[in-house]
Amino acid sequence: MHIYLTSGTAEFMEQVKNKYPKEHMILIHGDGNSVLIHETEGKSVFATPRKFEVLDSTNVLEDRGFFVFNNIPVTDEGRPVFEHRFLNREGAIENEPGFVAFRLLRPLNGDTYIVLTQWNGPHSFEAWKRSQAFKSAHSDRKETATTGVRQQNIFSAASYVTTYTVAKKEEEE
Repeated sequence: MHIYLTSGTAEFMEQVKNKYPKEHMILIHGDGNSVLIHETEGKSVFATPRKFEVLDSTNVLEDRGFFVFNNIPVTDEGRPVFEHRFLNREGAIENEPGFVAFRLLRPLNGDTYIVLTQWNGPHSFEAWKRSQAFKSAHSDRKETATTGVRQQNIFSAASYVTTYTVAKKEEEE
């Protein structure tokens, strides 16, 4: 499975989405741009997408709610370590109220992985960040205490978070 992302104005992204009604696409809106997510086993319909392989997933991405992209630049040497950590995670997020879906995305071009989570709304994401499960999932994993070996830095730059919402559909009268 792959996810392809493209961005632009809300109007243009809506036109692209409407042009391919049989494709699984979700239009999300962020601060200053809109992003179209195309999740497929096949090729993307986008001309110049950001391409990702889905390494892990939980549930179906839905055309609603609040999306969080944790963008994490990882060194080439750090990729196996990073992927191992995520593929062996506890999965506590799946039990959080308001959680909808999860994707771990490996970049096919570039070094920035995306940990994509979908929530009912921003309040659900904020509650997750305050939870004990979040603290446990993000606790420091330095191995120096148990092995005496200093953990390598697997990150090529600081991570950053971008958030998006699905526009509410206007009800026809």
